[in-house]
Amino acid sequence: MADTIPARLFGQAERRPGSPAYYEKIDGEYRPTSWSEYAEQVRRAGRALIAAGFEPGQHVAILGFNRPEWVNLDVACMAVGGAPAGIYATSSAEEVAYIAGHAEVPVILVENKVQLDKVMAVRGDLPHLEWIVTMRDAPMIDDAQVLSWDEFLAMGSGASDSDFQARLDALEPEGLATLIYTSGTTGPPKGVMLTHANLTWTADQALGVLPTLSPDDSSISYLPLSHIAEQMFTIHVPISVGWPVYFAESIEALAENLKEVRPTVFFAVPRVWEKFHAGVAAKLGEATGIKARIAGWAQGVGRKATARYNSGKSLPPLLAAQNALADKLVFHKVKAALGLDRCQAAVSGAAPISAEVLEYFAGFGLVVLEVYGQSEGSGPTTFNRPGATKFGTVGPAYPGCEVVIAEDGEVLLRGGNVFAGYYKSPEATTETVKDGWLFSGDVGEFDGDGFLTITGRKKDIIITAGGKNIAPKEIETHLKDDPLVSEAVLIGDRRRYITALVTLDAVASDAYAAEHGISGPLHKSEEMRARIQEGLDRVNARYGRVEQVKKFAILPREFSIDGGELTGTLKVRRKVVAEHFSDEIEALYRDDG
Repeated sequence: MADTIPARLFGQAERRPGSPAYYEKIDGEYRPTSWSEYAEQVRRAGRALIAAGFEPGQHVAILGFNRPEWVNLDVACMAVGGAPAGIYATSSAEEVAYIAGHAEVPVILVENKVQLDKVMAVRGDLPHLEWIVTMRDAPMIDDAQVLSWDEFLAMGSGASDSDFQARLDALEPEGLATLIYTSGTTGPPKGVMLTHANLTWTADQALGVLPTLSPDDSSISYLPLSHIAEQMFTIHVPISVGWPVYFAESIEALAENLKEVRPTVFFAVPRVWEKFHAGVAAKLGEATGIKARIAGWAQGVGRKATARYNSGKSLPPLLAAQNALADKLVFHKVKAALGLDRCQAAVSGAAPISAEVLEYFAGFGLVVLEVYGQSEGSGPTTFNRPGATKFGTVGPAYPGCEVVIAEDGEVLLRGGNVFAGYYKSPEATTETVKDGWLFSGDVGEFDGDGFLTITGRKKDIIITAGGKNIAPKEIETHLKDDPLVSEAVLIGDRRRYITALVTLDAVASDAYAAEHGISGPLHKSEEMRARIQEGLDRVNARYGRVEQVKKFAILPREFSIDGGELTGTLKVRRKVVAEHFSDEIEALYRDDG
């Protein structure tokens, strides 16, 4: 039997049959499912697919929030020779139709009535679709094409365990394992083809970053499972190592679930860390007198201790004693309030995060490791690691990988994690992979110690009317260091100067307005404009005149997934932002003489 993620699942079921594999919230409490039960659930789902006529090389689509059924069907599809394709739960009916049609799926799994309605609205455009399966507890409709989860599993009686095992035994390492559809920041989603070897190799190399990972660890699943990073932290690495995963009830319940679960491994996108930062800062801002002084002292100690830890140095006796006291007085309480008091591996990825936010958490002894990569590289390209971390960089090359900078500054990757190509798009594949090297589209530079800093995307580069090339990401990240700013988008391509669109963090800006007696719409407030200008002036001081932001507009609302400005992993869709706020942009250049 080839080494695949499904094969590893059945291996875990043999080695630790009664140990918890995942936990699901049922009737108000987290209840475990063992590795043997997990494996049997996957086997039953795989038999159901076979009985439904599913052939090797076909695909299933999965549409919904993170649930055991999501993972069961994903792994089952791989096990019987197919390749699953996750769809973001925030996708429109048209986007669902595009991905399900492109992958020609005969089966699609949906979480609830909302997702079912999307499929029903477009199923006339999906000639290959045969079965629509709903997850447990979803309302049913009277339709011959729609099956409940239990009805779907019951179909498995039409196939035997030997049928399933034959499919599993026939898998090959270089065979297609999964399709990851990109979030489409620059156009229609492309299907990234990852092989079984891609997934197992990348999962194995995680131990080179976090060598202490073991079955005693745990993680919480809450980010979109259609994204490769969440799949790594929910499916591939836990199955490979043998640790249990807790399924969050919802994104909204994450804060509460974290305190219940207290995971040892936690992956988050920058916006989650930024929200945590704002919450902790607001709470500590209420402290006065001796409590405020103790908190300030402890953060200073934490930063000093973390700086030594990140560079691989031990703490001198006095600092070690101070750090232990600071942990008792402050650190542990702050981390416990977040549900991260047991966390041994805190990770940020999928988008740039400010070094200032990382430094802030370092002040509480919480080291957040920034990772960089893309779906085409099975997730990680570079990764900071314990004892070898530099805030503001995305770390050295992922273990086993080669990462170099091309003459034009583009980041190139070669390793066992480089994908097999784009599904049904050989032209795009040959543009992206050349002689085994993945051309990332990102621009970056290495320091003398081999730590990579991403400075922008080639396609995002702003070329001003004067011919100056400006990478916006770094400047935008610095603008977001202002706690009142939730997002910042630079404008200026083919323009005479750089401007910025700014959105206000609702919680922080409301608190600031209340404290300073500001009333009315905040985006129109002159006091708020003056306050944002102060932060902008500090950022401008970092750059030469041509890179400085000359004007800015405070937008009337934050960007959102529903509004189309953000992807499912909260990346900004620049083109959509420019379309939605074209009037504000033109107003910034109206007096451009």
